[in-house]
Amino acid sequence: MAPLPTAELVQSSLQLYRYLLRCCKQLPEESIRQHYRHAIRQSFKVHADEDDPERIQQIIKRAIEDADWVMNK
Repeated sequence: MAPLPTAELVQSSLQLYRYLLRCCKQLPEESIRQHYRHAIRQSFKVHADEDDPERIQQIIKRAIEDADWVMNK
């Protein structure tokens, strides 16, 4: 499964959150979708206080790479 075509447009944490939840909708089983939705929410709670723009961009890049990997599994 290919990732959504808007991955290159993700620039903010809110855009990343929406992108990742949309990716979850493409997963085949409900239990898998629930697992990844939960993981996405937990990650956003953990990184909610991040204020370094460079670190935020690193997190966004890594999250998109991880989503690509999950979608291609």
